[in-house]
Amino acid sequence: MRMKFLHFNYRRLILLCVLLTTLAKNSNASSHREAPLISNDPLADNTDVYAFRSPDNPNTITIIANYIPFESPEGGPNYYNFGENIRYEIHIKNKTTTTGDDITYRFTFTRVNEDPTTFFNIRLGKQNLKTTYTCEKSTDGGNTFVTIVSNGIVPPPNIGPRSIHDAVGLDTSYNELIKNAIATTSNNEKIFCGPADDPFFVDLAGAFDVGGFRQTGNPQNPPKDGLARFNVHAIALKIPIKLLQKDGKDVNQAANILDPDFVIGVWASASRRQIKTLNADGTEGFTGNWVQVSRLGMPLTNEAVIPVGMKDYWNTVSANNSKESGFIPYFENPELALYMDDSQFGGAVPALAALRIQSKSLGTYDFRNGHDGLYPLKGTAAVAGTALDDAVFGNILLPGAGKPRSVDLLPIFYTGVPNLAPYQLATGKNGNPLAAGKPFINNFLPTLGDMLRLNMAVPVTPRNSADFSSLGIIQTAVLGLTDSRFNANANLQFIPNMDGFPNGRRLEDDVTTIELQAVSGVALAAIGLWYDDYTTGSPVTPDLVNVLSFTAGPTHNDTTFKTSFPYVQTPWRGFNYTQQPRF
Repeated sequence: MRMKFLHFNYRRLILLCVLLTTLAKNSNASSHREAPLISNDPLADNTDVYAFRSPDNPNTITIIANYIPFESPEGGPNYYNFGENIRYEIHIKNKTTTTGDDITYRFTFTRVNEDPTTFFNIRLGKQNLKTTYTCEKSTDGGNTFVTIVSNGIVPPPNIGPRSIHDAVGLDTSYNELIKNAIATTSNNEKIFCGPADDPFFVDLAGAFDVGGFRQTGNPQNPPKDGLARFNVHAIALKIPIKLLQKDGKDVNQAANILDPDFVIGVWASASRRQIKTLNADGTEGFTGNWVQVSRLGMPLTNEAVIPVGMKDYWNTVSANNSKESGFIPYFENPELALYMDDSQFGGAVPALAALRIQSKSLGTYDFRNGHDGLYPLKGTAAVAGTALDDAVFGNILLPGAGKPRSVDLLPIFYTGVPNLAPYQLATGKNGNPLAAGKPFINNFLPTLGDMLRLNMAVPVTPRNSADFSSLGIIQTAVLGLTDSRFNANANLQFIPNMDGFPNGRRLEDDVTTIELQAVSGVALAAIGLWYDDYTTGSPVTPDLVNVLSFTAGPTHNDTTFKTSFPYVQTPWRGFNYTQQPRF
């Protein structure tokens, strides 16, 4: 018997090592080099997508799609540029009655050498690999496109002071280059394309080391932002809300701050021609159909949710495609949840020890992988009229046994969350999580697909407010449950950070921490499905405090953000790159 026991545990240990190795391989920074094929094509690689109500002009929405990961400021002589023969696209959905995009912005780039006699990138007022762009827009599902910007300006890389500031170079300031590169269309859309500081922050080394996220306050081995002092190439749009709202309404026409008619879904992609030909003279040729090679909506989907064998395929699928339903099982039973479950592999990842999923919430409901979650309530009077009623939203959110996270992670990533029971704060529910509570989110856009969903009617939380938090909706829930300004009743009111991730995504939002907390069941707790150590009285139990106190390491970007469009910070420069400001 002892030998059989040892043999069983040896096999279990091997399986655990395989799983942990997979986690280490799959943990990447947002969408930085997230799939095997796209890691070999950085110019077409989406890194992040952001969508938020503009803090300095709340009648507009800012959308930012970043490309080209890990741009070293010193990366000469051939510095990073948007690629030619690539279609960069930003896709917007605002209707559930259509099958494709409702609005598409398409960008194509052209590069020229102004002085091919020199090996310098910039010299005497001229640039080599000088980049311009054309922006086309479609409002009919991509059937026709209209050019809204032609010969748009892309600032050069921020090489150093001689190249940018001195007469031997461009004899200007880099901020002046950014200002001059902002285009305004006839519909008052503002567009910027160019290099910028990478606004994402994450402890790459900790994540790669078998999920060893390093916590702040560890002097021996503190967390390090693996993207600090790296640049990306940003495509930024500042669009009047009335151009994005499905009926052309301005935001002052919204019925309330969670008006469902003001929800949009946003994702970005890059596409290449099918066939590339290498010519004997060193040139390239491109023919064939356009093929999507990269996409991004919600951060970390392809990195921490989609398994390695499906990553390249996932990149080719449109967020509007019916094939998206094939990825649903990865949200119903996410791999990451195995490392937050002591009955599985939780003990092998001590850095996630603070994150433990409910196994007996309210003494009954088990949300660990393979368990039933709220499925035992399906078809009962308890869920009648709620979002979990098949008669209301079909069979998506409570589809069957053994799919516990279809009730929380699936809507967060793939449909958005409706302002309908049970998806309201526990405030006002009187202990019944299925009752109506205090509204705090409504970005429901039930066109199944990986999109960053944003309710444009939600007011802006001022960046200088004492209530502003990089934890987004998580902090909204905390305030709505515990703060006397917001927990006195279940009435709809603005709670700070309702405009934060996963209702859109602001540049400041700590999406890695938020998503790890969400996998650990914090959204379930917010609506009244408390952690296992809750009995009666206050739900602020040690388990909940552990989850809310957890961080994934870095909690903010390595530099500031601009207070006006395009908001992303000036790119780091290769020469004297530590000097601030970076001009």
